[in-house]
Amino acid sequence: MSRIGRTPITIPSGVTVELQDKTVVVRGSKGELKLDLPTFTSLDIAEGEVNVARTNNSRQARANHGLTRSLIQNLVEGVSEGFTKRLELVGTGYRASMKGAGISMTLGFSHPVEIPAVPGITLSLEGNNIVIVQGIDKQLVGQVAADIRKLRPPEPYKGKGIRYEGEQVRRKQGKATAA
Repeated sequence: MSRIGRTPITIPSGVTVELQDKTVVVRGSKGELKLDLPTFTSLDIAEGEVNVARTNNSRQARANHGLTRSLIQNLVEGVSEGFTKRLELVGTGYRASMKGAGISMTLGFSHPVEIPAVPGITLSLEGNNIVIVQGIDKQLVGQVAADIRKLRPPEPYKGKGIRYEGEQVRRKQGKATAA
């Protein structure tokens, strides 16, 4: 048995979990999320907790048992608390400003880079060098943050670029200090 897969998911107050035709529907104060269950997975919704079980012992069923449980846990956490990724712009002249619901960033290119608003994601700024990505879908929040970071990833010599807050960038010595 998968250790992660057999751990029950506790449902916080204000969150409802329903099973509609092999689709899990999770509703909470922040919104509603859905997940299609694999054919070899069954769900047992009891008082205040959800248990994920597999219907057979095939290789694919064993492989996805813990994954399915983690995805449902992320749905429950998303509709109750939400997810946040913080990105910091490091470099001389690197800054961001709000433009409607999107963000306009100056990243050392000859033109400003526009980030349009994504449905289900809230973009905000803290100062002019911290970008905050918030939403209820963990995968979508991570993907939008990764797309923003991909515009100017941190480079190893000066450390300039867009990085996750708290991310350690491995620095290389330049050719002048190598001798």
